[in-house]
Amino acid sequence: MADQTGHPGQWTGCAVIFLQSLCPAVDLLSLYKDREQGKFIVFKVIKLTLTDSAGGLGGYEILKVHEADPFLGVEVKFEDAAACQQFLESYSSGAVRESLCQHAGRLLALTQEITVETQLKASTHILDLCLDKLELCLQHIHLSKPERLRDEEIERLEQLLQSQALGPIAQDEGPVPSNCFKFQNKVLEDRMLTAADVQSFSNGVGRHWKLVGRALGKSCRALKSPAIDNLAYEYEREGLYEQAYQLLNRFIQAEGRAAKLSQLVRALEDCKLTSLAENILDIQPRE
Repeated sequence: MADQTGHPGQWTGCAVIFLQSLCPAVDLLSLYKDREQGKFIVFKVIKLTLTDSAGGLGGYEILKVHEADPFLGVEVKFEDAAACQQFLESYSSGAVRESLCQHAGRLLALTQEITVETQLKASTHILDLCLDKLELCLQHIHLSKPERLRDEEIERLEQLLQSQALGPIAQDEGPVPSNCFKFQNKVLEDRMLTAADVQSFSNGVGRHWKLVGRALGKSCRALKSPAIDNLAYEYEREGLYEQAYQLLNRFIQAEGRAAKLSQLVRALEDCKLTSLAENILDIQPRE
């Protein structure tokens, strides 16, 4: 495993994720097939979910989204063993399904909670049957080589997604309003951190959660030393997701209404985790 993950770009593999909504009001397959806006929203849900679960925007690409009635099939090429392993860990823990439901509920503006059924395959292997053996799953994906280049429709949807930007509230160079903050030369509205923010952070920050915790600890007494080391020890068995989740929850509990999005974004910038900040803000990265 160490040899595989140590050489990004020299490792490839392919997997297909099958998705089906169990909510009668939402048919992911029909949305993707029948309506242009629906197609774009479903693609964006998939893209955000992969970004959450693979630890960022790199290490994978979507090759094709196809009909596999009653499922929607998503063919993914992994280009880095570490990203693939992180995705498998997220899938095994249920975080992929939770992320899908979260993004679908938000982007489709649903009034009821959505439940999504998933299946993961590599060639003829159903990986859901051996998720307790992640190295075996990684091997199956590695041996399943992509049979096609990226579909033209996926290229178009990727370009559309990249061109969609979160519009700045203020364009001038005047002072930033007290209820706003600046990120990548855009002035964005500040707000309290939400459960969705906590999940996106926990899914994406990986082993860097301690660095972010120390950055947040500059203004939060609850995260002063040795609080972060204590969190690492207390939740070591639960893994990186839970450690990051507990860190941000402790920050929110300590700061209350003062736990703002701007503080988290600033901490991520300080730790050179700009791509994760872009993901939480739902901003596509610059090329």
